[in-house]
Amino acid sequence: MSFSVRFTSRWADFDPNNHMRHSAYNDYAAEARVRMFNAYGLSLIEFNELNIGPVLFREEASFRREIRLSEDIKVEVFLKGISENGERFRFFHKIYKEDGSLAAEIEILGAWLDLKTRKLTKPPQIVLKALEDIERTEDFERIPLKRS
Repeated sequence: MSFSVRFTSRWADFDPNNHMRHSAYNDYAAEARVRMFNAYGLSLIEFNELNIGPVLFREEASFRREIRLSEDIKVEVFLKGISENGERFRFFHKIYKEDGSLAAEIEILGAWLDLKTRKLTKPPQIVLKALEDIERTEDFERIPLKRS
């Protein structure tokens, strides 16, 4: 089963058309990832102590159904890809309306950043273990490392 979290929408998430603004979807996907890692014992404080943090290269959203003012949501998180050494990752999110219909899909591509050297890095074993445990998408694939 995928990792999922329910959110109570906030007034600030909505635009003048009374539907959720596009950037709020990405904010909820990011918060779901943070909560997922926290469930694996990797809080933001722990990431700082490990001297790593995520950096995003790409974030794509596909909107299916509008989420209306006062409607709550559920976000599911899946691992869609990872490089052989765990440095790069791809996550896939599904965001559902209260009635269970799919509202949006979000895919991100990112990597782990060493917070001191500001260079991409292989994450420590505790992070690799969490990444191995996250449910994968059916089209999961290994991400090739790109070096310049």
